[in-house]
Amino acid sequence: MSDAKKNKDISISEAKGAANTALADATVTDEQLINWINSRRSIGNLNEPAPTHVQIKAAIHCAATAPDHKKLQPWRFIVTEGDARHALGNALVAAAEAQAIAAGESLSDKERAKTAAMPLRAPVIITVVTQMKEHKKVPKFEQMLSAGSAVQNLILALKAQGFSTVWRTGFLCNEPAVKAYFGVGTEDYVTAFIYTGTSLRHTPTRKPLDIESLIKFES
Repeated sequence: MSDAKKNKDISISEAKGAANTALADATVTDEQLINWINSRRSIGNLNEPAPTHVQIKAAIHCAATAPDHKKLQPWRFIVTEGDARHALGNALVAAAEAQAIAAGESLSDKERAKTAAMPLRAPVIITVVTQMKEHKKVPKFEQMLSAGSAVQNLILALKAQGFSTVWRTGFLCNEPAVKAYFGVGTEDYVTAFIYTGTSLRHTPTRKPLDIESLIKFES
């Protein structure tokens, strides 16, 4: 077996092992699990420590268990950290400049600097993109929904490992410059920038949700 193949197998094993260990240690009741999911909040301005590569792979392993009709795996994950965040910032600036030109405007130095600094608001960004397939039994909207489910699993798996997240998109995420940066085709989408790291602030309590108007029971 080649060293590359061996290292790949070890990486996959590490991710599965971390996910299985977390599951084995999770001696929680149904009520505790439901309360834990309800406690999820979006937290911006994240800091070190960031999840390790093993923790990120464990979270992506959970993401890949999302409902996926015909097992098409219509999603991919790009992990951006360190200096690569500056390259992503440059792609966002290019996208913002293209938008401004299309509107007959120009980007100010302040706007350019603010846009370039967006990826620096967290030590790690996990970008989830679609890679949708042609399939007679699986329409594209199902594959997009699967990508959304993968994002939610990813967020919850990061939370389970002690990290905060915020799901960002915005008007720039599917501009040609950003799609080109991630190698995303014209028919696919950047569905999420998951900023993750450690929050130095107390997680705010969620206000009670009124779901009665959202539900209809039929029998």
